[in-house]
Amino acid sequence: MTVGANGPAASNGSDLVPEIPKTCKAGVVINEGPDFTVRVEEVPVPEPGPDEVLLKLNITGLCYSDIHYMLHDLGTSKMSDCGVRSPGHEGAGVVVKVGSNVKNVKVGDRGGVKPIWGTCGSCQMCWDHKTEVYCRKQKLTGLHCPGTYQQYITSPANYMTRIPDGVPDEVAGPIMCSASTIFRSLEEANLLPGSWACFPGGGGGVGIQGIQLAKAFGLRPVAVDTGADKRDLCIRMGAEAFVDFKECSDVVREVIYITDGEGAHGVFVTAPAAYRDAVAYTGRRVGAKVMCIGLPPAGTVFLGADAHEFMFRNLSISGTLVSSMRDADRTLDFAKRGMLKPIYEKWPIDKLPEAVEKLRKGQVAGRIIIDFNQ
Repeated sequence: MTVGANGPAASNGSDLVPEIPKTCKAGVVINEGPDFTVRVEEVPVPEPGPDEVLLKLNITGLCYSDIHYMLHDLGTSKMSDCGVRSPGHEGAGVVVKVGSNVKNVKVGDRGGVKPIWGTCGSCQMCWDHKTEVYCRKQKLTGLHCPGTYQQYITSPANYMTRIPDGVPDEVAGPIMCSASTIFRSLEEANLLPGSWACFPGGGGGVGIQGIQLAKAFGLRPVAVDTGADKRDLCIRMGAEAFVDFKECSDVVREVIYITDGEGAHGVFVTAPAAYRDAVAYTGRRVGAKVMCIGLPPAGTVFLGADAHEFMFRNLSISGTLVSSMRDADRTLDFAKRGMLKPIYEKWPIDKLPEAVEKLRKGQVAGRIIIDFNQ
């Protein structure tokens, strides 16, 4: 794992653009469903449409949502129903070709691909920077169109995220989903500086970004997870306390004790298994907020509390999805200012199947990224 201000040998997309090949490496899903596997194959390089760009990705992050797509357990359409074989939605690279109508992006520009590949741009959801991701005509990267496990992919020019200088691709890739997703949730929680923010699953890819951003927001992060590696990582990234759910006999009681005996002001649930205790972590805190972020399999988690809790404690439970274009830009700015450090294990593209299996088993502290150039 690498933790640092810039990371070693960071890609910046400034190298000379090579000739576009006919095929490229991609991680493709075999036997979509509970028994899926991933294989690295050569696939055709796509041609960008008139309003699209073609990106050569240097880095893709791995997100547990990719596992859900491959398992097909979210109640959505199948990848294969859309003719998609490669998931992934955390890509960072460089533009190598632009469509005939594209005027505001040029070859050589750095660009990122997010969980939302594109929206209609003309509905009420799209007109608000907070709700564009709920556009009913949205296309999801890695589900409705080929994802970032494929080195060369297209993106609508007007929905590509521009990656600024000073943010290496190793950092920018995971920001496309994990960091900007938790940024959106922290913004909507609207907690005051000095508030306690509890992160069940804090050692994972989304949680560890949340701890850093919470610190930047002036909040006091508490991580709940397990293992010495995750404890060390969470504390180094700004958590004021770490509760190991395998070592602690009463995790809820410990979290309430740490948070001044009242409970957390905000609970940011990034690990689906943690929904069970999410409300309990708020203790008796008035005005507490539970933010739902981690996606469980459809129909497996139902969250709530006694109606009196909502009224007498002004308790709220809310959910956020992924980031808007504006959120991604603002999160990249945190990284540019050194407030988001790269926390990753870097694997070569040929080892993608092993990396996916490690993620599926929950054995990753921070984020796994895949380097297409290794």
